[in-house]
Amino acid sequence: MSKTMEPDLHEPSAGISRPGNPRKEWRHPSDHWMRGFILDNRAALGTLAVFVVMMTVFMIANPIVFTTWYLYSSVLTTLPVALFVVVPLVFVVTCGEIDLSFPATMGFASWVFALVVQAGYDPFLGIAAAIATGTLLGFLVGSLVVYGGLSSLIATLGMNFLLRGLIQIINEGRSTALTSLADSWAYKIFSSQIYGIPVQIFWAIGFVVLSALLYNRHRFGAQVKVVGDNPDSAQQMGIDVKRVRVKVFVFVGIGAAIAGTFSVMINFTWWPTAGDGYLLPVLASVFVGGTPTWGGVGTVVGGAIGAVTVSFIQTGVVAAGLSGFYVQFFNGLIIILSLLGHKWNQARYR
Repeated sequence: MSKTMEPDLHEPSAGISRPGNPRKEWRHPSDHWMRGFILDNRAALGTLAVFVVMMTVFMIANPIVFTTWYLYSSVLTTLPVALFVVVPLVFVVTCGEIDLSFPATMGFASWVFALVVQAGYDPFLGIAAAIATGTLLGFLVGSLVVYGGLSSLIATLGMNFLLRGLIQIINEGRSTALTSLADSWAYKIFSSQIYGIPVQIFWAIGFVVLSALLYNRHRFGAQVKVVGDNPDSAQQMGIDVKRVRVKVFVFVGIGAAIAGTFSVMINFTWWPTAGDGYLLPVLASVFVGGTPTWGGVGTVVGGAIGAVTVSFIQTGVVAAGLSGFYVQFFNGLIIILSLLGHKWNQARYR
């Protein structure tokens, strides 16, 4: 056979004649950008579908309430507090660990913030002190798990009780009012309103975007996924597995500190129980968002959408005319349906 008649084996379309355009390159259907986008983000898109269906049901049940801006404004006021914790927890769960100490870290770091502001110092200094406290507590929790060889489930649960007990012992149940915050620049920048929109939601969105880039586009995010998938392989690849595991707990500590600080600025009061009510909703948001429990994979955007979904459940149930006794029932229903959907929608890697 002559070279002119010989097909070029390096070209997929070689030797295939097509009417009108015999040299058009053949592409697999999965190579299409839309199909690739859906496959790469199917967990987040599945969570978004659950949210849209849920909101449609609520809107049909009570269209007057769900077409009023005040409902969404109230949710957007408190939603950022959850987002600042949900996003770092995606990193922890992807790494194959769990952190149950973040509610107490929220309370402890926000307590430090309240003490600094109550002493008459600038709230910006209080924010820095709270973040430093959260970083230190995250490092302590991570060290107990990684270097102490403790189970992350048991160690973080113990730290949650220990820190919460320490707060109660010192404060004896007393709260701290911070009315001076309303006149500070920190409040205007972090917790005021712009055209009726709570400004803290913009900070939360920025945090989600930066964390998503860190998770999907940065070396640290890739290391977290590899460590969560197979620590031994990660070690052989030259990744410091212990350092990566400690870093994810530090990240949770930082996020919890920011969340606690925002909760104080929203209410102008620090409560000894600050952060207590976020344990189950935040964990539910992570798993509803499509981050599986076996590690190695996850989605920051899905976790954020999960937090939005969980935040609207209580408001939607009450606004739909049902009693508050139905809230926990619908919480469980949405969580189970979401997990079943993700199990069907996602490939099982383990």
